[in-house]
Amino acid sequence: MFLKGLAIGFSIAAPVGPIGLLCIRRSLSDGMVAGLATGMGAATADAVYGCIAGFGLTAISNLLVRQSFWFGLFGGGFLCYLGFRNLTNKPAIEAAEASEKGLISAYTSTFVLTLANPLTILSFAAVFAGFGLGTTTGADFWAAGMLVGGVFSGSALWWLLLSGGVGVVRAKVGAPVMRWINWFSGILIIGFGLYAIVRLFFS
Repeated sequence: MFLKGLAIGFSIAAPVGPIGLLCIRRSLSDGMVAGLATGMGAATADAVYGCIAGFGLTAISNLLVRQSFWFGLFGGGFLCYLGFRNLTNKPAIEAAEASEKGLISAYTSTFVLTLANPLTILSFAAVFAGFGLGTTTGADFWAAGMLVGGVFSGSALWWLLLSGGVGVVRAKVGAPVMRWINWFSGILIIGFGLYAIVRLFFS
């Protein structure tokens, strides 16, 4: 079950979306540790939703899904804010030393942003149901716990690989390139945010 969860967590995290862009951008500007902290926030949120789905917490699941409009509105607005910050930030020539406050901010922002998409829980519920887990009666809590642990580990592994890979090439990226990366990532993240908001009114 742990290995299955590992594969699920890795495959869910791997597609590069707004969180991936944030991880890449922070790895380039603030160093590998800041990028990893960004990814770990997303991995923790995935584990939270995995727990809700895996342990059959249907009351919480239903509440989150019912409030998905407001969560989505918040998440889209937060993405626009982060994208605007990317557009206005001046590129650093050298990676900044990772401070405790900066790492906590990087972790917390992506944790909250990932939680702002409660429909993710439906994906986890489908996966867990496929393994015969997540029902309120007769649930195998040990198997569910191993699967959730695997999901977290697989997601964390992807963010480690991504932030580490970007960190390796960071020394070769100069200020002019960083300026373009800031603009490009900022515009894309704002685009993700606007798309998330517009979709709420037409879904």
